[in-house]
Parts: sequence; structure tokens; C-alpha cells
Amino acid sequence: MGKIKNLVVTAIIIGACSGIAMADGIFTPLNFSDAQYTNSQSTKIAAETTSIRTNATANTVNAIETTGSKNMQSAISQLDNAQVEVRNELLNYKTKYSEVDARYNSVKTERANLAKQIKACEKKIRQLDNAKEKIRRNMISQ
Repeated sequence: MGKIKNLVVTAIIIGACSGIAMADGIFTPLNFSDAQYTNSQSTKIAAETTSIRTNATANTVNAIETTGSKNMQSAISQLDNAQVEVRNELLNYKTKYSEVDARYNSVKTERANLAKQIKACEKKIRQLDNAKEKIRRNMISQ
């Protein structure tokens, strides 16, 4: 039985590790446009191999990087704004929850107090009924 458990554990570990090893190459780069990604990479490689950097290739590389950078900056800014809105919404919900919780607790304590008063009144009524019965029995027996 111990060998089977060890074999199963080993198979699970190997399966997990092989999944991680096979994951290489399935992720997309941050620049989602393949045309821009290949163009900027090819111009960088061409500039490095020839060691001649002209103003035209430098301008196109900078234009592509700037455009991607501005798009990424605006996306990050939009995400930040959305996060702030969600945090404000969460704060509003927490405030409403605390108000409802406070009302719930006050109603709960008020209900408990009224239940105690009802029980006390019912106990007094039972005591009075018992006292009346005792008095009637005493009157009949005399």
C-alpha cells in the first residue's frame, strides 16, 4: 500500500512539473499587436547587427515604443480609476452594512428584552392564578 501511495505522489509531482515545463511559449507578450512587435524587434536586430543606426529607424522604434507606452499608461490609468471606483463602492457597502448591522443588533436586543418582559408577565399571571386557586381551595375546605 505504501508503494502505491509513493507511486501516485511521484506521478502527481511529475505531472505538475511537466505542465510547467510545457508552458513555455504559450504566453502572449505585453504588446498584443504582432505586427508592431515583430517590426520593433526586427528593426532592433537589424540596427544591432549592422551597427549603423539611422535617424529613420530610431524614429520608428521610438514612435512604436511611445505609442505602446501611451496606450499602456492610459490602460493603467483606467484600471487605477476603476479600482478607486470599486473601493469607493466597497466603502459605501461597508457603511450601509454597518448601519444595517447596528439596526439589526438594536432590534435583536430590543426583541430579547421584550421576550424577557413577556416571560416575566406570564410568570406573574401564573403566580396570580396559583394564588387564586389556593384561595378557592381554602374557601371550599372551610
